[in-house]
Amino acid sequence: MKDAQGDPAYGRTNWRRFAVALGVPTVVAGGLVVALATGALAASFSVSGTQFKLTADRLVGEGFTQYSKTLPTEKVQPSTGQKYVVAAMSGIGSADIYKLCQSVAAGPVILRIEAGTDPNKPAEAEDLLIGMSELSGDATFSDINIGQDASTLDADGGEEHGEIGGFGQQADKVTIVGLKQKAYMTSASTFKLTGMSLKLYIGDSSKECYQG
Repeated sequence: MKDAQGDPAYGRTNWRRFAVALGVPTVVAGGLVVALATGALAASFSVSGTQFKLTADRLVGEGFTQYSKTLPTEKVQPSTGQKYVVAAMSGIGSADIYKLCQSVAAGPVILRIEAGTDPNKPAEAEDLLIGMSELSGDATFSDINIGQDASTLDADGGEEHGEIGGFGQQADKVTIVGLKQKAYMTSASTFKLTGMSLKLYIGDSSKECYQG
């Protein structure tokens, strides 16, 4: 199997390099904003614009897609002066997530959720969709297509993906070890947090899932 340039595409992928490759240039981001405004891209809900952190020892997914998209916000974002954020979207048909940690900082308050800490009872998600700005880890893909038109992605079973002519990729399976990400949103038709623990911490940033 080869990528869009005709070079071999190996199942083992350096996720940091891949994240750089998915960086959205300013011109492309501008085009996405216009498409969203004209209805070419639908947004299911407005995001807060506040990012949260998520880690997992391992994520094993069936049916994986990735593409870029603008997500609307109700408030103007200080970094752009606009009421949107540009995110890398990852869709996974079904996923098992081992030792999941999710944290969000709201001023001095840290909300931390843990689940799937039993290695035999991972957290489970169906029709998982994540809009993120950063992701790292060691990723292995099975039967991957890199450079596919984002509007034609279908591996995750979702009804909608990126714009026509947009950059996308998809794979039958994905495994990410040592996952770390900063995200704007997560949605799923079902999200089973086995052994969930939710705690609030005041004034202790070390309780975030990771630093940085």
